[in-house]
Amino acid sequence: MEVKNCRGCGRLYNYVGGGNYRNLCPDCISKLEDKFQEVKRYIEDNRVANIKQIADDCDVSPKQIEQWVREERLVFSDDSPIAIFCQSCGAPIKSGKYCSNCKETVSDQLSQLYGTKPIEQKTKRTATAKMRFLDK
Repeated sequence: MEVKNCRGCGRLYNYVGGGNYRNLCPDCISKLEDKFQEVKRYIEDNRVANIKQIADDCDVSPKQIEQWVREERLVFSDDSPIAIFCQSCGAPIKSGKYCSNCKETVSDQLSQLYGTKPIEQKTKRTATAKMRFLDK
């Protein structure tokens, strides 16, 4: 295991890896998850609140709320005034990183890429090619 400093509180902790919250100790992760649940309840009760109002009332940074929206942990309804912007074209979206048009474009590009002829191997194997072992 690796020992790191928590970027939230500064304490040392054993870093296990993975997860949504990088470089945070288990205590800070727990506190942040509690804040997430509080924000989620607040949004359910106040559907017309904007990000600044949510951040002020729940004592969370607007950047953290945007991160939860980009991770698709928070999704706003179509009638909500809240919107973030597509990272590719800048169109307003309610959740995720990209708008549906950009997702479709990337999907089409990937399908064209994988729909093409596969890359041939550079070396041709002959019938006499065998696996070799080193003697000890």
